[in-house]
Amino acid sequence: MKFVFILLLSLGFRSSYAQYNDSTHYHMVLSSSGSINKTNDGTAYLLNNALNLGIKKKDVVLNATNTWVYGQQNNVLTNNDFSSALFLNLYKTFPHFYYWGLLNYNTSYSLKINNQLLAGLGIAYSLIDKKDAYVNLSDGVLFDQSDLLVNDIYHTYRNSLRLQFHFAWADIATLDGSNFLQSSFSNQHDYIIRTTTSLGLKLRKWISLTTTLNYNKMNITSSNNLTFTYGLTLDKYF
Repeated sequence: MKFVFILLLSLGFRSSYAQYNDSTHYHMVLSSSGSINKTNDGTAYLLNNALNLGIKKKDVVLNATNTWVYGQQNNVLTNNDFSSALFLNLYKTFPHFYYWGLLNYNTSYSLKINNQLLAGLGIAYSLIDKKDAYVNLSDGVLFDQSDLLVNDIYHTYRNSLRLQFHFAWADIATLDGSNFLQSSFSNQHDYIIRTTTSLGLKLRKWISLTTTLNYNKMNITSSNNLTFTYGLTLDKYF
């Protein structure tokens, strides 16, 4: 069947919360999740795939992430959303504080985005910074160049506020979250909300059953999406 074929072929990309130690230089997180609902009235399915690659060298951490969400309901497209991002963190000052840089490309059928390029800089501070508990708050400025499905091509500068967290309970479970509010400086009605929350139950040290809740809203296009998926996550340090 078509949705099974797509599920087998698709390998996507998702960000992670890398907790490096002194001897760790590479970190990979691969996840594939989704949901299928088939009734007499039709079929609906949603695929959420992700890969994160992280590299640490001295005071620099580089993370490359990509995500792809694809969905149909009764053979009508509901989601075809792709995001690719490159994060650079620079730890050169006092403990738990770092500078960050971001380059992010998005295209989203559900949010009515043909193409969107975000690039910017900012600062971040970890309120809690332990192996089993991590809470980080960051802020910065992004330049947004967008081509929207509502036939609008524009650019703006945004404030990007993020709350990120990671909690682990022994080798049993993990809870991860990333929440963004990205508001335009020039238009109070132009803002973006992105939230991702994942709960993982570990089967082995490097493999987990994962449920993920995503919510995205782009106010300028009057569009939003909410997805809940479940599947497997592979998490490996090198």
